[in-house]
Parts: sequence; C-alpha cells; structure tokens
Amino acid sequence: MQTVEFESVSKSFAEKNVIKDISFSVMQGEIFGLLGPNGAGKTTLIRLLLDIIKPDVGEIRVFGAPLDFAAKDRIGYLPEERGLYKRIKILDTLVYLAQLKGVSGKQAQLKAEFLLKSFELYEYRGKKVEELSKGMQQKIQFLSAIIHDPELVILDEPFSGLDPMSTRAVKDRILELKHTGRTVFLSTHMMEQAQALCDRILMLDKGKRVLYGTVDEIRREHGKNSLIAELAEKSNPDLIREIPGIKKVIEHEKSIEIFPEEGTNIQILLEELVRKVEILRFERAIPSLNEIFIEIVENAVNE
Repeated sequence: MQTVEFESVSKSFAEKNVIKDISFSVMQGEIFGLLGPNGAGKTTLIRLLLDIIKPDVGEIRVFGAPLDFAAKDRIGYLPEERGLYKRIKILDTLVYLAQLKGVSGKQAQLKAEFLLKSFELYEYRGKKVEELSKGMQQKIQFLSAIIHDPELVILDEPFSGLDPMSTRAVKDRILELKHTGRTVFLSTHMMEQAQALCDRILMLDKGKRVLYGTVDEIRREHGKNSLIAELAEKSNPDLIREIPGIKKVIEHEKSIEIFPEEGTNIQILLEELVRKVEILRFERAIPSLNEIFIEIVENAVNE
C-alpha cells in the first residue's frame, strides 16, 4: 500500500520553477529518504506533502486520497526549525500537543511520561523548554512528532544538534516506528544516516528528480567497476601490477583499488592475487551515498 504518492507535481514561485514534474511514491512501513543540496526544493516538497501549499500542476495523495483535515491527525511532523513553546514545561508541552491530535488527556499524560523516560528526560519534565540545551530541545521536538502514534512521520533534519548518544536514541526510535508498520519520511543532510536507515530515497537537485530507488540499487548503479583489497603490511602492492587482466591499480591510505580489464574473470583474478600477496579484505568498490551525493552536486555545478 502506498502512503504517499506524487504524480507529475510542479510548483513555481514568482515564475521560478522550484519543483519540476516530480513523481514518486512512499510505501507503507518503509523509511523513505528525501535528499538534496540546499535549494534543491526539499522544503517546498514537504510543504506540498503537508498541504501547506498547493501544487500548480499534478496530484498528491496521502493515505490514498488528497489530504484532508482528519487525515492530518494521522501524521506527525518534525520541522527543521524548532517550534516549541519556550516558556511551557516540557511535560505540559507534550500533553498539550498530543491532545491537539485527538489523544485524551489521561492517555497523553501516560504517553508523555513514557516517552520522556525512554529518552532519559523524565527528570526534566518540570523544566521549561527554554531552559533546555539545543540538543534536548530537539529530542522534545522529535517526541512531539510521535506522541500521538501517527501512521506517517515526517522528519526534517531530525539529527540536527544531537550528540552521538542522542542520535543513536532517535535512530533506534525511527527503526522502531518502521518495525511497527509506521511510515517514515526522512529529510536529512547526513548521508551516512540516510544510507543506514532508508529503504528507498529520492534525491532532488534544482527541483528535479536525479535519483530514485532503493539505496542498494543506487549504490550499485554508481559503482566504478573496481575492486578494493586490503593487504597485510608485509605484502608488496607492486606485485599486483604484474597480474594479467588488471588495467590499473591505485594505492589508498589503507587499501588498494584494482581496475580489472573488461571481461576479466574475477574469481581467477582473486586466485592470482592470493598467490602474490596476503589479502585481509577483498570486495567490490561500491560508493557511499555521500560520495554519490557529492558527485551529482559537483556535476550539476559544472554543467
């Protein structure tokens, strides 16, 4: 089942086309990543998804239909800009925001206390939001997005301002949401988190769709057709250049990259490598999302 569908959506402001003929879908129970450089159109796309602004062209469906008021209670949203009431105590803040989404007062109180305990924030429940650190405020903002148990959770830069331990706590909660059948729409600049968390991604650049698919598919498609080998210290990498079927060898700090000639049998190549040198690790070179992101942005700048 598709939780979100964009069909040929475009949006312009003052004759500037910010979103250009975008189509994609988000499946129920998956973590879907929205990536792109600054100014790519990510914020506009999220506002379109939340029905804050309307598309000029195209159709947007959430839970199988155009978004209506009732369906909005089934969505949790963490904006990039913090929007909490600074002078209200954090427990009261969470209870109030849960009630706005239709949760009863008693249930809101119980859920708020449970979430604060799970994030080790319960001792601060009587503190005002403005008395918390930026990282703690971000965690409260995250909890406010999930306290009403939404079916679709939209997270815009959820790891901003978080230390490694807090990042891990938020990451674990996102995975829990997925495992309970919730759909997570994640916009982030942290490519390593997107690669670790997301099932599929959409990457925008200048309002256009430049990547769309599963993380594994995209990484394989952008592979360089090379192999990475980590050698034991006593091994001489120069011996590898003598092996037939190798076009080029590049030495990195802790590994070597091998470029086979077209048609080379990799199994036979590996057997020859083992005869020449001691190998600690051997794998196909598959770029990270971060490397792909940088390549796409740099190519766009040079166009």
